[in-house]
Amino acid sequence: MKVRLLLITTVLLVVGIVASDAVVLGALRRHLVERVDRQLTPLAQLMARVDPSALGPPGADVTRRAGGGLDLVADMAIVYFDPGGRVISSVHTSAVAPEVSAVPRPLFSTGNWRAIVVARPAGGSVAVAGSLSVVDGTVRRLQLICAITGLLLIAALGTAGWFLVRAGLRPLRAIEETATAIAAGDLSHRIPGGARPGAEIGRLTAALNGMLAQLDRAFAARGQFVADVSHELRTPLFGIKGSTELALMGGVSSPAEVERTLRRIDTEAGRLAALVEDLLLLARLDVQGPVLSLEPMDLRTLAASALADLRALDPDRPVRITGPGGAGEGAAAPVLGDEARLRQVVVNLVGNVHAHTPPGAPARIGVGRVGTDAVLEIADSGPGIPPGQEDRLFDRFSCGDASRTTGHGLGLAIVRSLVEAHGGRIEVVPGGTGATFRICLASTEGTQDL
Repeated sequence: MKVRLLLITTVLLVVGIVASDAVVLGALRRHLVERVDRQLTPLAQLMARVDPSALGPPGADVTRRAGGGLDLVADMAIVYFDPGGRVISSVHTSAVAPEVSAVPRPLFSTGNWRAIVVARPAGGSVAVAGSLSVVDGTVRRLQLICAITGLLLIAALGTAGWFLVRAGLRPLRAIEETATAIAAGDLSHRIPGGARPGAEIGRLTAALNGMLAQLDRAFAARGQFVADVSHELRTPLFGIKGSTELALMGGVSSPAEVERTLRRIDTEAGRLAALVEDLLLLARLDVQGPVLSLEPMDLRTLAASALADLRALDPDRPVRITGPGGAGEGAAAPVLGDEARLRQVVVNLVGNVHAHTPPGAPARIGVGRVGTDAVLEIADSGPGIPPGQEDRLFDRFSCGDASRTTGHGLGLAIVRSLVEAHGGRIEVVPGGTGATFRICLASTEGTQDL
C-alpha cells in the first residue's frame, strides 16, 4: 500500500510538473515571438521607404546596419520585389534565407523564421524576416533548467513522501495489528492512540475502539447469558432426571410416593417449558421485535385484569384501584396497544407482587394520565428494592432478592421489551414503601372513556 500511494503521488507530481513547465515554456515562447514581431514591424515599414541600393552588397551585416536594436534576432533577411514580383535585391546574413513572396501580408512564420511583407510607396514590396534561433535557444535552455529542477524536486519529494507515507500509515498498521489480535481471540486488545483526536484517523480509532469495547461487553454478556441459561436449564432437568432414576431403581413403591414423584416431574417439566418459552420469546424480540396488533384500548381494562389476578392468587390481599401515585380514583388512560401483549406485561408484574410480598400485604393498581402519558402502576407494600439496584431489575437472569423477578429471572426483561416495543417505558418509582412499577405509554387524543 505504501508503494502504491507513493507511486500514485509521484505520477501526479510528474504530470503536474510537466504540465506547468509546458504552460510556462509556451507562454515564454509566445512572449518572445511577440517581442520579435514588435521589432520587425517598424523595421519593415522603414525598409519600405529605403532604396534597395542603400543596403550595400549582398552579405552585408544587416542586423548591425538596419536593426541594431534587434536583441532577439541574430540573423535577418531583406528581399525587395518589383511590381511584377521579381526580386530586385536581397540581403541576408544567413546562408538560408526564408522563402517569401511579393504579396504583402502581416507577420507570419516560415520555417524557423518570422517574416512580414510590406508594400513600398514607390511600387513593389519588401519582405523582412528574422530568425527565431535566439528565441528557440532561450526556450531550450529554460526547458533544460526546468527538467533538471523537476527531477531534483521529484527525487526530494519522493524521498520525503516515502517517510511521510510510512508515518501516515502507522495508525492503519496499528488497526491491522489490532484486528489480527482480535481475530486470534484477544478481545481485550485496543488500537493505541497516536493520531490527533480531530483527524480522520483519530475519529476512526475512537469509533473502532468504541465498537470493540461494545463487542467485548457483548461477548462477555453472551458468555454470562449462556452460563445463566445452562444453570437455569440444569436445575429442572436434574430434578426430572433424579426423580426418573429414583422411580426406575424402585425407590418409589407406594402409590403416594409414585404420585409425589410424578407431580415433581410435572412441576419441573412445566418450569422447564416456561423457561424455554420465555427464552424463545426474548430471542424473537431481540431479532425482529414483537408482532403487535395495535388497536385503541384503555389501560383501565388491564387494571381490572390485574385486580382480578391478584385476588385470585391471594383472596385475603387488600387491593384497590387509584389514580397515578395513589391519589384519587382510577381515570381513563386511552392508548393504541396490543392488549394481549400488554396483558402479558401485567401478568409478570402481578406475579412479582405475589412472589415477593407477604400474603395479605396490601397492593395498589394506579391508572390514569400524567401529562401526555397514559400510566398503569402496580405497587406493593413488600420489602421494597435496595437503593442502587433499580437499574439491574430488568437484566436477564438477575438473581437474588433484589431482582424482584419471577421464576427464572426473565419476567422483567420480557416486560421491558414489550413495553418498549409499544414506544413506551417502564420505570421504578422511587420513594415510599414497597416497590412501584410504572408503565408509561403515549396517550391517544380524543379517545372516549371506555
